[in-house]
Amino acid sequence: MAVETGVFFDPAADIPSSAGKVILVTGGGRIGAESVKAFAAHSPEHIYISGRNSTAAVSLIADIRSRYPAAALTFIELDLSSLHSVVRGIKTGFKHDRLDFLLLNAGIIAKPPALSIDGYEIQCATNHIGHAMLTKQVLPHLLNATKMPGADVHVVITTSEGYELHRLIKGGIAFDELQSGSTMSRTILGPWARYGQSKLANILFALELGRTYPEIMTVSVHPGVVKTPMLDGLHGFNKVFNDFGCRLNGTIPVELHQGAWNQLWCAAGATREELVNGGFYKPVGVYCTEKLTPLVKDKDLAKKLWYWTDEILVKFDDGMSK
Repeated sequence: MAVETGVFFDPAADIPSSAGKVILVTGGGRIGAESVKAFAAHSPEHIYISGRNSTAAVSLIADIRSRYPAAALTFIELDLSSLHSVVRGIKTGFKHDRLDFLLLNAGIIAKPPALSIDGYEIQCATNHIGHAMLTKQVLPHLLNATKMPGADVHVVITTSEGYELHRLIKGGIAFDELQSGSTMSRTILGPWARYGQSKLANILFALELGRTYPEIMTVSVHPGVVKTPMLDGLHGFNKVFNDFGCRLNGTIPVELHQGAWNQLWCAAGATREELVNGGFYKPVGVYCTEKLTPLVKDKDLAKKLWYWTDEILVKFDDGMSK
């Protein structure tokens, strides 16, 4: 089944040589693994893979090196739901002075009410706050890369069309509920409402990162509905709800390798001139300006999220505000 295509894209042919480029992909399983495999075929200087599953990462690296013996890859073990883990992982594991492509790909979906180890709603903590902390840690390397000859630095943040579920929450993001957890909805749609606000946060964070650091090309992407173990892990009502939503939208699930195409195109297949900083893209390379909820374009909400997030991050490590 072919993925819905805005631009024709073949990772094997349409990703230019990545010689000299340093790449970091969060989430070494599923779509992240497919992205790493695609990059490895184009000889980057180094690829970093971050995640919790060291066994899967070792297997992925071995598989890639069996095909590309010269491939330089490093696994950084960290847990996005623990900000200390993110800081420690990047500060000890990232060894380069530049970072050209950052793919914030990892995530969780439709989890029951729970708090992270740091005390934040678990889906927001994993999908947004942890990635914001990781971005903060590598920001000096991203900015350093923008000053180098031929620079074209991209940050690609994976979101989802499921961001529309933020409609279930007044104001789109319930900031007062994210921290205490005391009033998190326990209704049957609560897991999806919290997922929706975390995916809205991904889009708004990309928008504000692009505004704050225009020298870095930042976009958010929907990968498509992809056949991954994450969706296979949905059961009962959550599975029925997800399947119904896909049918309602006329969405056809695509194969795992196709789910990586949109973020690969935005990271390396497209030039800076072909992208809109802070933009939201559907597969493949479809820039979305219409039929989005108003909050996606809400600059005040984006700024509020940015400063709310930064207040959290400075408690664990100093330095992202500008």
